[in-house]
Amino acid sequence: MRKHKTAIMFGLAVFLLAVVLLSVSIGPVRITVPEIIKIVLHKVGIYRNTGGWQAVQESILFQVRLPRVLGAVLVGAALSTAGVLFQGLFRNPMADPYIIGTASGAAFGATLAMLLPLSLVFYGFGLVPIAAFLGALGSVLLVYRLARFGGKAPIISMLLAGFVTSSFLVAIIMLLLTMSDRLGLKIQQVFSFLMGGITVTYWQQIEVIAPLVVLGIVAAMFFAVKLNAFSIGEEGAAYLGINVEREKMIILGVGSLLTACAVSIGGLIGFVGLIIPHAMRLILGPDHRLLIPASALAGAAFLVIADLLARTLLSPAEIPVGVLTALIGAPFFLYLLRRSRREYAF
Repeated sequence: MRKHKTAIMFGLAVFLLAVVLLSVSIGPVRITVPEIIKIVLHKVGIYRNTGGWQAVQESILFQVRLPRVLGAVLVGAALSTAGVLFQGLFRNPMADPYIIGTASGAAFGATLAMLLPLSLVFYGFGLVPIAAFLGALGSVLLVYRLARFGGKAPIISMLLAGFVTSSFLVAIIMLLLTMSDRLGLKIQQVFSFLMGGITVTYWQQIEVIAPLVVLGIVAAMFFAVKLNAFSIGEEGAAYLGINVEREKMIILGVGSLLTACAVSIGGLIGFVGLIIPHAMRLILGPDHRLLIPASALAGAAFLVIADLLARTLLSPAEIPVGVLTALIGAPFFLYLLRRSRREYAF
């Protein structure tokens, strides 16, 4: 059984590499996989021969396609890992990375940024993604503070506080859209953020987000055993010697950081953090030591494929990737529910 699960993990890693190469190769200017490998090896100084490809292909590869595809990898891995963390913490397979207000906080931050007459660029990030990142983290902090009472933050209280906070922030966003002439002129930009889309155009964005996402996934792995303990309830976890409130706060922080990173370069992309952990749990079982890395790999591959379809199905027009993940994810999720026909073991 262990060899079988190891083979699945290896297969996911190979599949991710394959879909990355495929996605990078497809576009108005065709770049074959051998050409991609040669160009990349030449860039890092391993392959010395400069023949076999055109300068325009190298420019397109490094300035357009590779940053976007790597951005999709990071967003998919971050959302899927965050989904595993929240599903394990809340002991609910319907939980997703946006369950405690992250999405509404990010949307509120992005909307406020669009209202400001400022032009700011920091390490390749404009004011909107920076505000979305801060809004996502800020909303989670607010929800936690609202739910915390007597030194504890019960799960049900966090869920209720998240629902109320999300509804309130969405109402404010709608009010701002209605009253602000400035936002009226930027309505397309607002909806583009809400529908989701990989917006990586600079390598600096990858350099900032990649370490945070990798750090978040590694941190999640350290808490895999704690999440397994949470599957028997908070009282059971406390009986096993776990500091429930401290671990809960850290897990929430890691999941929220991963979600905020994803939102900052991808907008609000739904279903990735819901269906991928769900599917991996059906395949691998409830052990978070396997679920976390498997979900990260599968989520990255899924979003790379979704982004590829989003930019090629109606080319030269582009479908918002969040719309596509919903169109794929909703029926697939219903299929999984019908197929499993059993209770989950958290």
